[in-house]
Amino acid sequence: MPKAKVYNMSGEHVGEMDLSEAVFGIEPSKPSMHTVVKAHLAARRQGTQSTLTRAEVSGGGIKPWRQKGTGRARQGSTRSPQWTHGGIALGPKPRGYRVSVNRKIRRLALLSALSAKAGAGEIMVVEGLDMQNIKTKEFAAFLAKLGASKPLVVTPEVRVNVVKSARNIPGVRTTVANVLNVYDILNHGTFIVDKEAVAGIEEVYGV
Repeated sequence: MPKAKVYNMSGEHVGEMDLSEAVFGIEPSKPSMHTVVKAHLAARRQGTQSTLTRAEVSGGGIKPWRQKGTGRARQGSTRSPQWTHGGIALGPKPRGYRVSVNRKIRRLALLSALSAKAGAGEIMVVEGLDMQNIKTKEFAAFLAKLGASKPLVVTPEVRVNVVKSARNIPGVRTTVANVLNVYDILNHGTFIVDKEAVAGIEEVYGV
């Protein structure tokens, strides 16, 4: 059964706790994680880039010169792509980049990411993960005591003091247990999670 070390808010090691085999102990599926991370990054693309075609640029309503007899190549409009100020041929238009991933693959990928963290010993459980005041220096000192590297801090619900204390620390991201995503888990080093949030994760994803 996978285990994780438990710490208090002073950064002291106070024990260990067992983690759910169904959530933190499966064989990680690299293909599913790769699929879900690609879909996540694709969904973050805005897809708002746009260029004007020859039908959309202004001007060009008259044929620039007669068809024959001038010695020049025939032209129908000064807004064709080969002209300066002409339209763009085959340019980008607004589009969506979202990729559909079925629910079973998304769930498998999340469990795989959590299990990979547990297998690597990168999960730290903290009792009462909260801050009395908004103090970036104190929270940074707490993370330093844990020896956390580029941590993802997970709480059971939004804890404003934790969020505001961590937001200016480079590499640190905060989130809540019910909106975990594979990209954040894999993109960060240490997975720091409140003890209450562990129970929530196991309840939601261990079914």
